[in-house]
Amino acid sequence: MVEPGAGKSGNEWKATMTDLDKVLARIDAERDNSLDRLFKFLSIKSISTDPAYADECRAAAFSLAADLSTLDIAAEVHPTDGHPVVFAKSTASDRRKRVIFYGHYDVQPVDPLDLWETPPFEPRIATLPDGRRAIVARGACDDKGQVMTFIEACRAWKAVTGSIPVDVTFVIEGEEECGSKHLPGWLAAHKADLAGDIALVCDTGMWDPATPAITTALRGLVYEEVRIKGADRDLHSGVFGGAAQNPIRVLAKIIAAIHDSDGRITIPGFYDDVPELPDAVKKSWVALGMTPEKFLRQVGLAVPAGEKDRLVIEQIFSRPTCDVNGILGGYTGPGAKTVIPAEASAKISFRLVGNQDPAKIRDAFRAFVRARLPADCTAEFADHTAAPPIALDWRLPQLAEARTALTQEWGKEAVLIGCGGSIPIVADFKRLLGIDTLLVGFALDDDRVHSPNEKYDLTSFHKGARSWARILEALAV
Repeated sequence: MVEPGAGKSGNEWKATMTDLDKVLARIDAERDNSLDRLFKFLSIKSISTDPAYADECRAAAFSLAADLSTLDIAAEVHPTDGHPVVFAKSTASDRRKRVIFYGHYDVQPVDPLDLWETPPFEPRIATLPDGRRAIVARGACDDKGQVMTFIEACRAWKAVTGSIPVDVTFVIEGEEECGSKHLPGWLAAHKADLAGDIALVCDTGMWDPATPAITTALRGLVYEEVRIKGADRDLHSGVFGGAAQNPIRVLAKIIAAIHDSDGRITIPGFYDDVPELPDAVKKSWVALGMTPEKFLRQVGLAVPAGEKDRLVIEQIFSRPTCDVNGILGGYTGPGAKTVIPAEASAKISFRLVGNQDPAKIRDAFRAFVRARLPADCTAEFADHTAAPPIALDWRLPQLAEARTALTQEWGKEAVLIGCGGSIPIVADFKRLLGIDTLLVGFALDDDRVHSPNEKYDLTSFHKGARSWARILEALAV
């Protein structure tokens, strides 16, 4: 990529530098200091799912608020019934544009600890086999490193020009990794303070290490737990085997019935609100050249398990799914114990697309289970979380502005992609605040998110900050 001003003498370059040029130069000059700030943030053990780390989550929130305060932005730590929300809002100016930036400071548990090459909360720089350099630590990518790309861009604008090109409201939560239970209530309670033109989320990824991307569609989520109950106690399989219902067998048959031999989900009405992919979108995705081998090879697989008549890129971006995330029943300790268990349970998630309604899918799944119960068994359900799917209008002006800014930074046209995962806050922003969300992130497929030795490429971190600096200027127009 050719930097602005290439070929000019030093004096000519200084004379023609724009504010953006100066901001980008500032980000370059501050690279080491920005890493120091990120490493301090990464060293806090803000594991939200484990109550033992509640104090660490609070420490992360207060550390982040203190950092935002150095930008002359009033930052507050708001308590919730769970972990706190960091709320910061720049003083309103005569500008017409305000963005809401969302991220999260909480991280996943580190288990299994013995698979980490170095302690997960002692961040380090590692050289990868292909020569890339990366930050290794829990939260390096998800989401502390990504959050800091945006903050560093704001810091550079503030240092160079005294202000950020747009007004900014920060909402950074501490419960994303455990379902964001308390965030919708917090948003509703603070709705009056959250007016804005567009929301920005940095919790997604690039197409590849050289190609930036904007995620324009997110699958929704329904997460259910089903418990099948049979006898009133565990039974001796020699005495009762053959006569008593086995909840594990019942549950296994139900799970097996969810998919047919072509990979389609058999729950009645499941596909009623699933649209076909527009031809233009499908054509652009085909051009990206994703093959099953390329996508699955990185995890030691090769054969896609989704609908057989769909491209693998469709299977992960635009088609709904059902997966068993965990199953439990009977004796699972060492050695043998010959029992027919009294109950068996499974945790099952659905990823939704198009106009699929989480409540409708939940009810259809429960009816599917109940219809297959034998007379001596009952079913109990627990609803863990739900979020509708989201699709961004490709004609949105801010989408074009951000895409141009990313293309200028990376020297390669930014692509518009879907995302197989779910980010419930995006639906909440639309439902509660009436605003759309730009999903711009710099994660890579090999960042080992949620796994041991999580990492974030130094290029992702550095050029991520530069990208946000460009986007902030573009959105101000």
